[in-house]
Amino acid sequence: MSLLSPYRVLDLTDVRGHLAGFLLARLGAEVIAIEPPGGSPVRLLGPFDADGISLTHSPYSRGKKSVELDITVPDGADAFRRLAAGADVLIESAPPGELASLGLGPEALAQTNPALVIASISPFGQTGPKANWAAADLTVWASGGPMHLCGDEDRAPLGVGVPQAFRHAAAHAASVVTLALLERNQSGRGQHIDVSAQAVAMNSTMSSVLCSLIGAPLTLRGGGAVRSGDLRLRFMYPASDGHVSVTHVFGAAIGPATARLMDLVHTAGFCDAETASKDWIGYGMALSDGSETIEDFERIKECVAAFTSSRTKQELFALANEHRLLLAPVATTADVAASEQLASRRYWDDVDGQRYPGHWMKPEPADGSADRVPAVGEHTAAILASQRAPAVFAPESPTGRERPLEGLKVLDFMWAVAGPTFSRILADAGATVIRVESSVRLDACRTFLPFINNDPGPENSALFNNMNAGKLGITLNPGTPAGVEVAHDLIRWADAVCEAYTPRAMRSWGLDYDNVREINPSVVMLSTCLFGQSGPLANFAGYGNLSGAMAGFYNITGWGDRAPVGPYGAITDYTSPHPALASLLAAVDHQRRTGEGRYIDFSQAEASIHFIAPAMLEYLRNGTVVEGRGNSSEHACPHGVFPAAGDDRWVAVVAQDDDAWAALARLVGCDDLATLSVGHRLERRTELEAAVAIWTSKLDEAEVERQCQDAGVAAHRVQNSPELAVDPQITHRRHWVEVPHSTHGSTIIEAPRFTMSRSRVWPEVAAPALGEHLYEVLTEHLGYDADRVAELAAAEAFD
Repeated sequence: MSLLSPYRVLDLTDVRGHLAGFLLARLGAEVIAIEPPGGSPVRLLGPFDADGISLTHSPYSRGKKSVELDITVPDGADAFRRLAAGADVLIESAPPGELASLGLGPEALAQTNPALVIASISPFGQTGPKANWAAADLTVWASGGPMHLCGDEDRAPLGVGVPQAFRHAAAHAASVVTLALLERNQSGRGQHIDVSAQAVAMNSTMSSVLCSLIGAPLTLRGGGAVRSGDLRLRFMYPASDGHVSVTHVFGAAIGPATARLMDLVHTAGFCDAETASKDWIGYGMALSDGSETIEDFERIKECVAAFTSSRTKQELFALANEHRLLLAPVATTADVAASEQLASRRYWDDVDGQRYPGHWMKPEPADGSADRVPAVGEHTAAILASQRAPAVFAPESPTGRERPLEGLKVLDFMWAVAGPTFSRILADAGATVIRVESSVRLDACRTFLPFINNDPGPENSALFNNMNAGKLGITLNPGTPAGVEVAHDLIRWADAVCEAYTPRAMRSWGLDYDNVREINPSVVMLSTCLFGQSGPLANFAGYGNLSGAMAGFYNITGWGDRAPVGPYGAITDYTSPHPALASLLAAVDHQRRTGEGRYIDFSQAEASIHFIAPAMLEYLRNGTVVEGRGNSSEHACPHGVFPAAGDDRWVAVVAQDDDAWAALARLVGCDDLATLSVGHRLERRTELEAAVAIWTSKLDEAEVERQCQDAGVAAHRVQNSPELAVDPQITHRRHWVEVPHSTHGSTIIEAPRFTMSRSRVWPEVAAPALGEHLYEVLTEHLGYDADRVAELAAAEAFD
């Protein structure tokens, strides 16, 4: 059952990367945590349970082995080299150049073990003008864009209640490691992966980082809403006992659900019939041409708020399930722990009487390998005494290719954001990805902001173009016998099939895994939806804002004295693609080694809970329900987002250790407080952060950054699209890519968020127009002749 069981991973990370090793351990790899004398410093990071166990360390260390080793001294460095000589993967999160200074950098280790895959996780990447900037999770999140989009507009922008920048980067590193292992099993050679946490964070803006590059209005924060020009789209609404997230927008994909919601609002007496019966599909265009006013839209949202306020979260959710509304309750961590859906899928891991977030896929692939937390150095003697060679499965005549997934054939039934995000990476890496769409039921992302030149249209969404670059696009109607015939031929062609519908959709077309396996027994199939393929919520359809609300992200993000605002947008569409891609590529690797197919029932919510595991464990261990606490941290102080000179200009500043605080204290004129310990600083948080705010407010962002960085203090301006468009680090990494587009001539999209030292992973063309490659796919990939294509068209195979 284990997918990555042949491989050994050395985990030389701290809090900036330990999730990566955990994900690989859960996929079956042997993961060895290399801890310094006394143990990883993450073991000392709160919150803690009653036994003093770190709830930041324990959820990401289960299933690993622990080797205690001082790699800064010659004997320890030599022992580490011996381990690296027999390992398959090394994951590290040291400052760029630090391992090289110890003789343990990628080039030196590659001489010892040419098959070693090395993944480096850093704030900004291994090279470039910001590579060696002081950084903290909050400052990296500020640098990448999602912070500018989150929070109330009359207060500082917000991070997520549990730090996210390095968790996203670490999860992304795990997925790219599986990609590199696949490539190594063709070429026999390892390589160096460079993951930029800033670039990964940019993914969490839902492509709003592109606004200033494509002529679209900026996306701006607005509490539980987002603003674009004069338009304010509200997603957070009150319930009588809390809050709910509502995808209250319009257009071809979402308008019908909004119409059903407005019918209920009218029936309950909170709006008139004329309001309820508006054209919710064309409402966005009506706002654009002035036939509907922004003022009236504000009135309508208040009608919805009056309706939701009259009912409890569960009453509203029952209506959502009955009437297929895009509405979900904002769950506390206590609600998540009590979820009937998670219980029905036996999600939670119980280890020695303690409960942890469990696996994100069914059937589980690792047979219990990720269970308890090892003691410091528990496996040192046994591991150091063992001898091992890397598990390379390359043929006698290696067939290394420029693009690591060249030759992999992927049939893509994905839609919206989460699935297309990871299948975009497959296309960037050289896989042939055939994307199946419908011109009748448009992919929602074709209707989402931002639009090129602010012109709505199915070929104009920057989000769609960004998530689907490099894929071949066809339209197909699997609801007809002829469409099913084509789908079956595509399944025979494919090595992997990916789909993102609710279970009933694929079953209704006869394309569920039982049928797919009969057609192609060796195929790998991944089904991803909000809550998985089983349980009472299996057929609940929606977007990542809804699963994010129900997985606990929204309630922990906000200010303590206000309603929660939640992270920007569809948060689980940014967290879940990384574990999904790692799972899919691990299964493809297993398929290539064994010839066995595999089904992956992937739950976006179940994967995403791991990204807020410390808050989840605070409830499971201590009974504490974490709620919004602004930008404060229990690990560092000052730790916040402070005003700079100008309108809505902000800088994230973190005194990441005592030395950084001493330097910052001198900058802000608190020299007499420079020796305060972090415990005392936390007690005086309000006073100290007020002093920082007074200092920053007199300077522009660049000057705050300069003075802080010169002093070794983590700081970064809070960036949106205009700042990112000219960010020298982003420019250094060639992050903005102009690609050919069949409608626009060319357009700008984002580059991959990592680099590989040998392999080319890069987009060649933009996303396909609707049905753009239909004839090419049918004739060149399926071998149909013109007569066969005509017959299928006459039989309504193509939507």
